[in-house]
Amino acid sequence: MLTETGRFIENKFLIIALIMSATALIFPPLFTWLKPHIPIALGIIMFGMGLTLDFSDFKGILCKWRLVLLGVVLQYTIMPLLGVGAAFICGLPIQAALGLVLVGACPGGTASNVITYLAKGNVALSVVMTFCSTILAPLATPAIVYFLYETKINIEFSPMVTSIFWIVVFPLVDGLVCRKLFRKHIQPFLDIFPSISILTIGLVIACVMGLNQATILAFPIFIILAVLIHNLGGFALGYGAAKLFKADARDARTVAIEVGMQNSGLGVALANTFFSQQAALPGAIFSLEQNLVGISLAKFWTRK
Repeated sequence: MLTETGRFIENKFLIIALIMSATALIFPPLFTWLKPHIPIALGIIMFGMGLTLDFSDFKGILCKWRLVLLGVVLQYTIMPLLGVGAAFICGLPIQAALGLVLVGACPGGTASNVITYLAKGNVALSVVMTFCSTILAPLATPAIVYFLYETKINIEFSPMVTSIFWIVVFPLVDGLVCRKLFRKHIQPFLDIFPSISILTIGLVIACVMGLNQATILAFPIFIILAVLIHNLGGFALGYGAAKLFKADARDARTVAIEVGMQNSGLGVALANTFFSQQAALPGAIFSLEQNLVGISLAKFWTRK
C-alpha cells in the first residue's frame, strides 16, 4: 500500500504541483503559513534523499571530480550569461533583467536533488554539486552580479555555511545513518519517504506562488518568456556540455538538472533585499517553472 502510494505521488507530481500552485494563487493563506518553516521543509527534503542513498554511493564521486567541477563552472557561467541574453531578447526593464541574472548567478537548489532522483540520475553527484556551488555562492554570486551590472550585493559567508549544514548536510547524513543502522525497521517507509520529499517541494513552490500572488497574476508575459528561455537553455546546455565531456546518460541528466535548476528562493530574497519587487519577480516565476520543466524532463527520461 505504501509503495503504491509513493509511486502514485511520483507519477502525478506534475499535476500535484500545478494544483497546489493554482490553489495558492486563488487562496494564498493556505500555503503562505509555510514561509517561516521553509528551512525545516528543505531539511525534510534532504532527509528523504538521504534515505535513498548509501555511503558507498559517494565513493564513486571521488573519481568524478572533473564532472563536479564542470557542473559548478557551468552553473556560474552558463546561467548568468543566459540570463543576460534572455533579458535582452525579451526587452526586459533593468530591474527585471537584474533579477533574472541574479537567479542565474545563484547556486543549485535542493529541489534539483529530488528531480534527479525522479529522473533516475546520480543523486549522490547532484548532492555534491549542490553543496559545492552553494559553498561558493557568497563569493561567486556577488562577483557575477557586479561584473555584469556593476551593482553590489552582499551574501554573508557564515550564515550561508550554517544554513548549508542545517538544511543540506545534517538532514542528508541523518537519512544516510538511519538507512544504514535501521534499514530492517524502516524498510516499509523507504519507498514512501521520497514521496514525502516530493510533496514538501510542492508545498514550498505553492508557498512562493502565494507570497507573490499579485505580481504573478499580473501575468508579465515577457518576464515569463525570458524565464522559460533561461531555464530551458540551462537544461539543454548542461546536458550537451556533459555529453561533450563523455559523461554517461545518468550523469549527463544529473549535470543538466543541476545547471538548469537554481536556488530561486535565494534569488528572490536577495532581489527583495537589494533591489525591488520587480527584480524579485523572475525568481518567483523561475521557482515554479524550473520544477515543472524538471518534472517533465524526468518523466521523459525515465520513459525513454
